Amino acid sequence: MGVDLKPIVKGRKINLNELNGKIIAIDAYNTLHQFLSIIRQRDGTPLKDSMGRITSHLSGILYRTANLVEYGIKPVYVFDGKPHPLKLKTLEKRKELKEIAEKEWISALERGDMEEALKKAKRTSRVDAEKVEESKKLLNALGIPYVDAKGEGEAQAAFMNARGDVDAVASQDFDSLLFGTPVLIKNLAITGRRKLPDKQVWIEVSPEEIELARILEENEITLEELVDVGILIGTDFNEGIKGIGPKKAINLIKKYGSIDNLIKNGKIEKIENYEEVRKIFLQPEVNKDYEIKWDEVDEKEVIDFLCNEHQFSENRVKNAIEKYKKFAKIFRQRSLFDFK
Repeated sequence: MGVDLKPIVKGRKINLNELNGKIIAIDAYNTLHQFLSIIRQRDGTPLKDSMGRITSHLSGILYRTANLVEYGIKPVYVFDGKPHPLKLKTLEKRKELKEIAEKEWISALERGDMEEALKKAKRTSRVDAEKVEESKKLLNALGIPYVDAKGEGEAQAAFMNARGDVDAVASQDFDSLLFGTPVLIKNLAITGRRKLPDKQVWIEVSPEEIELARILEENEITLEELVDVGILIGTDFNEGIKGIGPKKAINLIKKYGSIDNLIKNGKIEKIENYEEVRKIFLQPEVNKDYEIKWDEVDEKEVIDFLCNEHQFSENRVKNAIEKYKKFAKIFRQRSLFDFK
């Protein structure tokens, strides 16, 4: 879910062709949630193999990533590490909401309301340890690198972007901006025709580029002040203040400079753990020892894992594999690969 900065953040619609040759760090958990939510049957059931094992996440990684490399984009998936203790309350709340959604999904199915069933089903997706390991196994076979974060994946990706090792970070959440991501790309893996929630309206979803420097300049604030804005609204690590949305939060911070001054002037009551939440965003624990290297796709391994083990269509998988082969060939010719 993340922090709601939408009313004060303006992005620029871009075409995937503009990202040709760019290294993009993809927030793995965020993206896997998208795959598990979107890639479902009409009644909301996720894709499954003959053993009843969910495969929506594997389908998303194979085909959506194939689409990215076909555009010459060089993806690097970044996985979350251990969650911060302050995030546990949010995670528990999410779990409760998923359990409620599951009951509502079953109820909608019993009524024969397929539209409602699909809507509720999308809210039940879970990225567990098994799905993470399966995803990493497939990425290895495809020759696509991934990095394990010490804590938040978005913090790790932001560090890699600020360091210059990647050109941008792909995520659906704005938290990356609070972690200092110079360039955020939204809608990277879900580009295409999408239905608006609760409406019989379909729209074309395009990638969107958001530059942190521009956001700070347009709103006349610093990164530290943006973090305080996020804390006032509410983040994954704190609940925020009821009645304070993005616009009110930014006006308060622009006028008073910080949460400390707002408390000192009696404008708000003290926010529990706000200093620690600041530290999470401004001084995150990150993995500095990582390697980003693309490799040849292991066709046999991919087919064995997806087709033999999970009953994917071999023809479709082989068509996707051709895109990875072409991707490897192009960048190998440009001497950007370091094969053994």
